Order: sequence, then C-alpha cells, then structure tokens
Amino acid sequence: MRVMAIDYGDQRIGIAVSDLMCMLCGEAFTLREWNMERAAKTIAEEVKKREVGTLVLGLPKNMDGSEGPRAEKSREFAALLEEETGLKPVLWDERRSSIEAHSILHANGRKMKDHRKNVDAVAATLMLEGYLGRGF
Repeated sequence: MRVMAIDYGDQRIGIAVSDLMCMLCGEAFTLREWNMERAAKTIAEEVKKREVGTLVLGLPKNMDGSEGPRAEKSREFAALLEEETGLKPVLWDERRSSIEAHSILHANGRKMKDHRKNVDAVAATLMLEGYLGRGF
C-alpha cells in the first residue's frame, strides 16, 4: 500500500504519493479546489485509485510549536478525510516545508511568479520524504 502526503491549502492542495515499496515519491501533483468537502471527496477517489494505505496531512505550526487557525483548519480537514477514506491521517509537522519548497524551485531556475503552480506539490513531496525517512 502506498503513502499519500497532503499539503492542504485554501486554493491549492499539494499531493505526493509514494511508490509501492514506500521508499520514494512516485508522483506529485496539485489539486485546485477551494471547497473542503469536495477536496476530501476528490482525495478519497485518488486514495482508492492509487491503493493508498496511509495518509499524511501537513499540520502547520508556528515556529514556537504552537498551533493557530491554519492548524485548526487542517484538523478539520483530517476529520473529513477520515470520514471519506476510512483512513485516519497522520498529522505531520510541516513547519518550513513551503519555505524549503520555494528554495528548491528557485535553486532549479524557476521564476518566483511560476512557483505558485508547483510549490504545494513540492511541499507535499518534502513531507512525504520526511515521513518515509522517519526511521521507525
């Protein structure tokens, strides 16, 4: 079974899916959806289609480790995902993932105005790599 990492945002959702061996990111893409319920349903379809057994959802924390409104929204989305997929998402500390994603895109010659198209998928890939490499 594959692992799917999700970088939830209000306009775009980055998704990264592991290979079957759960060693590498097999694919990454961006879902454009602003409605939380529709997004959860679409992700549930992707989970079924790609035979995903574990969901990893980014939990945005402040730099001091506290949680704000974005974290609350992620927890709400986690509940919707669990309802739609039957899988309880692992909440993953995603501090700095978007900053690192922007750095990667910049280092690869992408113009700042083009980052928006890819940054969420790259952030999801970073979360997936972190989860797969956690060493448990």
